[in-house]
Amino acid sequence: MPERRARPVPTGKGNRKPIWRRAAAPATEAPADPPAPGPAAADAKTDAVEPDSVVQAALYRDGVRVANPATLAETFRELREQPDGMAWIGLARPTEEEILSLAAEFDLHPLAVEDAMEAHQRPKLERYGDTLFVVLRAARYLDASEEVDFGELHVFLGPDFLITVRHGAAPDLSAVRRRMEETPELLSLGPEAVLYAILDAVVDGYAPVVSGVQNDIDEIETEVFGGDPWVSRRIYELSREMVEFQRATRPLVGMLHGLMAGFAKYGTDDELQRYLRDVADHVTHTSERVDGFRQALTDILTVNATLVTQQQNAEMRALAEAGFEQNEEIKKISSWAAILFAPTLVGTIYGMNFEHMPELGWNLGYPFAIGLMGVVCGSLYVIFKRRDWL
Repeated sequence: MPERRARPVPTGKGNRKPIWRRAAAPATEAPADPPAPGPAAADAKTDAVEPDSVVQAALYRDGVRVANPATLAETFRELREQPDGMAWIGLARPTEEEILSLAAEFDLHPLAVEDAMEAHQRPKLERYGDTLFVVLRAARYLDASEEVDFGELHVFLGPDFLITVRHGAAPDLSAVRRRMEETPELLSLGPEAVLYAILDAVVDGYAPVVSGVQNDIDEIETEVFGGDPWVSRRIYELSREMVEFQRATRPLVGMLHGLMAGFAKYGTDDELQRYLRDVADHVTHTSERVDGFRQALTDILTVNATLVTQQQNAEMRALAEAGFEQNEEIKKISSWAAILFAPTLVGTIYGMNFEHMPELGWNLGYPFAIGLMGVVCGSLYVIFKRRDWL
């Protein structure tokens, strides 16, 4: 396998002039200046060393964090005391008790709660009254093993709350929270703005995966025409990863179009509408790229099978030609052996030294034996020559 080249990691979709787009930039883009110490910085530190189950909760009013509850119970109490606020609760690999307490407090639908507990869901968008339930599949590319690592994210969206339930390492929601808090004018638009920022972070996370897969496909094409015997396995494994990637990206197209269809009904802010359309465009582009990767890998696998078949045919042809040449040599050797056997046979008969052999006293016995040898040898030579054995 050839040495892998360093692959460029995309950092986003270009310069984002609107401030709401800068707030929703992917985690790979660092802010110009480090954030000042505060609640957001504390969240970033918490994410870096999070245990198996961690709760991140904050209360916002007009896009500014006003409370940092330490527990879910405190979050519920603070939200009741500030009816005009918004709670943003982030859970990473939560326990069943934590999810059930959220379900009881925010009246979450049992089916959505069951999905959040079991995980392993396909991307989807479902509405239960005033609550929106969204399932996303984030992805990151592991270059060493050529695998796509998928993380599952469940989002509960209500009039005054947003709950994220994360299963896996991706996406980095602490970066989304930090950048949203740096732009309170965007955060003040409510839970819907946070949802769109999360969608954008997930979609932006697909860009390095697409870049990595494209680089691997280029390497595979080189290996196919270089005759690498292990390339078929590599094609198959990468194709399997693309099937999973396709399952993660394709449903997003319909989900985002469903959200766009509700713009008028739910009075979505104009800036958020533009934002969502932009995310939908990038999802469509990514989905098309993934479809193209699957087709390209299928074509490469077909070409590789053809090349392997041609190589096998060439080897079989070479073996057949070698066998034919050996057969021709064997025929020549056999022909000469038969010709030489005739005089040997005659000579051995007349050399047996018996006293009563009629030809022993015959004057023409010797010329007759020599002539018989010549006639037999000549006849065999003519026969073998006509049959192209000689």
